[in-house]
Amino acid sequence: MGPWKLIRLYAFNLLWAVSGRHSAGRALIKALNSTDEDERTVAGMLLVQGGKRSEPLVAEAIRRREELPIVLLIAGDIGASGLEPDLRRLTMDRDPLVARAAQDALETLAVQNR
Repeated sequence: MGPWKLIRLYAFNLLWAVSGRHSAGRALIKALNSTDEDERTVAGMLLVQGGKRSEPLVAEAIRRREELPIVLLIAGDIGASGLEPDLRRLTMDRDPLVARAAQDALETLAVQNR
């Protein structure tokens, strides 16, 4: 990933953190679809670092079925227990990657809730 992509992601993250601008947070979700693996990784890390602040973005991405496998794992990592019904429903998804990610997210939530 080039330095400008990294700067762009951190700028979106800073704008989202400081102002709460939904569009800046959505840019991080969209970056999860990048062809650049490093860009996807950094975007995911920033969303996880956002913790509970990321939950509305993750919930919206789940409703839109955007980047589901990674978004579901992020839901587990941020402890989004409010999304548990969605995660349970998605364990039965026709896409095996989505179903597995939903199951993994539920397992992560269970460990966090011990």
